[in-house]
Amino acid sequence: MELYSFDENYVQRLRDGDPSTESHFVRYFRQLLRIKLRSRLAALDAIDDLEQETFIRVLRALRSQGGIRQPERLGAFVNSVCNHVVLEFYRASARSLPINDSHLEAADKTLNVEGLAISKEDQEHVRKILAAMPTRDRDLLRAVFLEERDKNQVCRQFGVDRNYLRVLLYRAKERFRVLLARETEEPRDMPKLG
Repeated sequence: MELYSFDENYVQRLRDGDPSTESHFVRYFRQLLRIKLRSRLAALDAIDDLEQETFIRVLRALRSQGGIRQPERLGAFVNSVCNHVVLEFYRASARSLPINDSHLEAADKTLNVEGLAISKEDQEHVRKILAAMPTRDRDLLRAVFLEERDKNQVCRQFGVDRNYLRVLLYRAKERFRVLLARETEEPRDMPKLG
């Protein structure tokens, strides 16, 4: 693997959402993150989730006020974020110990009409927000979250690889959240996408 020297121009292109720079960023760090995460975790699903969480946090930090002040240290920053994500995963895993079956209670078999009405209202609200989104974002969110299609199939449909699909999903979810915030005057319990 060839080492890349990061500079202010590269980081600025990432902040601006330049697709080729984001694609390079994901390709470059994916291999490094995989090596690190595989040495600490056995489950491939957990590795994928922690890798994605690392990318999301790094991009969020880049685009926040102040961002990254030393672009040449981007690699160290990504590594540090990954370390924090892994530690949070370990802490969360330790807190969620399985309970004994004798502690489980029988499920309530009564129909929750109020819950169904709220659910239908939420579904309609989600449809309305999706309709207001750019076509690509809307189609991507529908394919992944509503239709629950295989991600490899979604990648082929959109002509991207799995790494860049994560970037596109992140952007689409952020746009969805912005539209949701604009339409919602008072806080509501809305289903979270991913």
